[in-house]
Amino acid sequence: MKRYNYKAKDRKTGRVVTGSVQAESEQAAGRILVDQGYIPQKVNAEDDGFLSKFNNKVSTKARIAFTRQLATLVGAGLPLSNSLHMIAEETEDKPTKALVEEIAAQVEAGRTLHDAFAKHPEVFNKVYLSLIAAGEASGTLDVSLARLAKQQEKDANMISKIRGAMTYPIIVLLVIIVVVIFMMVQVVPQVENLYDDLGEPLPQMTQIMVGISNFVVDYWWMILLIIGFLAWFFVQFKRTDMGAKAWAKFKMNVPLFKGLFLRLYNARFARTAQMLLSAGVPMLEAMGIAGEAVNNIVFEDQIVQASTMVRSGKPLSVALKGREYIMPLLPQMAATGEQSGKIDEMLGRAAQVYEDELDERIAAISTMIEPILMVIMALMAGFIVMAILFPIYSLVSKVSA
Repeated sequence: MKRYNYKAKDRKTGRVVTGSVQAESEQAAGRILVDQGYIPQKVNAEDDGFLSKFNNKVSTKARIAFTRQLATLVGAGLPLSNSLHMIAEETEDKPTKALVEEIAAQVEAGRTLHDAFAKHPEVFNKVYLSLIAAGEASGTLDVSLARLAKQQEKDANMISKIRGAMTYPIIVLLVIIVVVIFMMVQVVPQVENLYDDLGEPLPQMTQIMVGISNFVVDYWWMILLIIGFLAWFFVQFKRTDMGAKAWAKFKMNVPLFKGLFLRLYNARFARTAQMLLSAGVPMLEAMGIAGEAVNNIVFEDQIVQASTMVRSGKPLSVALKGREYIMPLLPQMAATGEQSGKIDEMLGRAAQVYEDELDERIAAISTMIEPILMVIMALMAGFIVMAILFPIYSLVSKVSA
């Protein structure tokens, strides 16, 4: 669909209004305006310009806000079409505004909200679509939307905390790299010239530094090419099945971050499965969607294996038990839920435990990283002092003598 700017007269008030609408064609845009009570005077396709191609993505924050607003308006008893138009009018973010207007047009054309959302898989994933379908079928669309908004907020908050924990060490490491490069390019050559002028042989450690410095100065372009090639190869390798599995396993086994990612994936699976089951989605379908929502191919494979066991008649607790990347509490809570008939509630409690532990892990990692970085900086400083300052000091001592 395209966006069309329009100028039209309101039939009731006679007032001339301007705005924009999403439609398949100019004629379709005119029909939408007529249905809304306007007499179209001018309808033109909007030209967003070249940069719009790179700035038309609906952000996670915008999707959460849209979901929360729609849940509130539908819960207040407003018709779905009116709710969508109200959100579109209040939204300032252009990509979100265009999306909501297109969804409103689809709904007014007689499609379900699920079908309208399904046309935008880049914005609404399978979890979102399944809960919307369940909410529409059961007449509890506002409840489903509220659950979605709450879950999206929790997920975004967890990801934000993890990124925050990683930002500080990355910045410090970049600073260390910049300082080392500066020393190699500016300071080390001057030390070499000083020794040459005095006719003194360079100490062995300084020779190593000089060799590295000369290589960096003479072949910096080669270093950049190698780094660029390795980055390109890594991205391409990750897109293959083997690469995706290798990267997924690495994240769940890397020292220091292993427990963090395991808890994140277990919490995400449990919380998503709890939402889907409480909305009435069948167990096997809920497991498949929740496994995919984890966004880790190795973890998803284990859920697929567990789904096969459930399909053959095994309880969920038995199917999940003993798997490498599924933490013990999850099958235990599933077993309690199977006995009490509240499996969705028990999965939600398991998710809450993992989310609380995740917060503790993030705080612990942030605390542990600081001394590790201090040790790295001390080693780098020690090496630079031994390779540069000590030789200069010994030269000064010889000259003074």
